[in-house]
Amino acid sequence: MSDESIENTAEGVAKTDQALFEHLDALGIVYSTKNHPAVFTVTESQSLRDEIPGGHTKNLFLKDKKDNFFLVTVEEDAQVDLKSIHTIIGARGRVSFGKPDRLMAYLGVVPGSVTAFGAINDTDGRVKVVLDAALMKHDIINAHPLRNDATTSIRRDDLLRFLESTGHEPLIVTVSTKELES
Repeated sequence: MSDESIENTAEGVAKTDQALFEHLDALGIVYSTKNHPAVFTVTESQSLRDEIPGGHTKNLFLKDKKDNFFLVTVEEDAQVDLKSIHTIIGARGRVSFGKPDRLMAYLGVVPGSVTAFGAINDTDGRVKVVLDAALMKHDIINAHPLRNDATTSIRRDDLLRFLESTGHEPLIVTVSTKELES
């Protein structure tokens, strides 16, 4: 895949973190962003927990056999049963991971940077956003701002408002098999 194709989405050029921040500002949403070394896995990102309070996310970009796409956002240490999740999220049959070219085309991000904020690039509404109910118990939710060398913290209700502003009404259901430990 060429560098040019990595930056292009189905709708044009993927929005940057700066465009995301401008969108949040226009909505009057308060957020904070901490820059850090690039992280590609949940394990790598866990070293930041003491510095960034709140619920930390893990994101799954999934597709079903009818080419319906789903962005499933759960807590970083949640377990998700990929053999049965389709019955919970409304997929047509079992799901598999979406290909990197579709991830870029629909959410404007590369593997390792998948985030609920990617909804800003899905202007055609090709991706159904699913938020795990356990994650939504946190007042503050942390996600990559379209790149994996930073973490943006946002209030739960503001994340929902952001998603709705992008034309995505998230499905909030229990998809993880591990509930929050209180």
